[in-house]
Amino acid sequence: MATLVGLAEGLPLTPHEALSGIFGSVSLASWIFLLVPQLIENYKQGAADGISLAFLTVWFIGDITNLAGAVWAGLVPTAIVLAVYFCFSDLILITQCLYYNFINARKSRKEITRPNQTQDSAEQPLLGRRDSSIGLPGSHRRRSSAASRQHRASLARTDSLTSIVEEDSPSNEWAKNIISILAVCAAGTAGWAIAWKTEVWTPTPVDDGAGGTDMALGAQILGYASAICYLGARIPQIMKNYKDKSCEGLSLLFFILSLIGNATFGAAILFHSVEKEYFLTNLPWLLGSLGTMIEDATIFVQFRIYGNQSPSAIL
Repeated sequence: MATLVGLAEGLPLTPHEALSGIFGSVSLASWIFLLVPQLIENYKQGAADGISLAFLTVWFIGDITNLAGAVWAGLVPTAIVLAVYFCFSDLILITQCLYYNFINARKSRKEITRPNQTQDSAEQPLLGRRDSSIGLPGSHRRRSSAASRQHRASLARTDSLTSIVEEDSPSNEWAKNIISILAVCAAGTAGWAIAWKTEVWTPTPVDDGAGGTDMALGAQILGYASAICYLGARIPQIMKNYKDKSCEGLSLLFFILSLIGNATFGAAILFHSVEKEYFLTNLPWLLGSLGTMIEDATIFVQFRIYGNQSPSAIL
């Protein structure tokens, strides 16, 4: 996650600069809501087996180096606050995953140490089991047959409801994802329009002066470090999906928002300027954003290949 903030005064708003501002605002909206779908997915599943803790840990390190770079570069308070928010959101998701992993591991240990009740019942004397079923002639059979009919009817109703849910689930997930994407894009665009009208956001000059390059050298080094973390973070998740042959427990919307955030961030930089000095200054953030889009595409392919394991996530 990287931050895009510009400062300028009194410059005219060109179409390229407007698109740069809109893309940057949509990127920020995507990052702000990025982790929410995965938090909800973990809560619904009552588990966090699908997501790799190594992925989250390396990503968290990338956000920490991004925050350090923002502070070192002396960016505006908005950029620093957003970087802090990213780190805080990472901690919430990591804490949730650790909680569910601990709870589920403890439940598994209890189930392993629990006495085998079925084995005890199998070792009971046959006579005792026969006595327990003594009653009026035919009464047990009638009760059993009636219960059997009720059980079959209940199973039929359950199967029909399950089939309806399974048929509707993919379309429902499609609708939810599309609505969420449109809402994030609309929120980002509206946020930029409000910021521009209130002059909170203004067009940024391309040539900020060469003097800032030396000052931002340390921030650039941290930017490259964060880019390496972002590029490497998804590898454990891709390997985990391949090993498990499943993407169950992962939120597809989580990775869609990541893709949108990275794409719009890169577009915001490139629409602002493609001059060599500006491009090289922002290269680490471009690598961190645009490079991870390839890995996101790999995860989308895994969602498609392993879709039979998680039908609601099929693209």
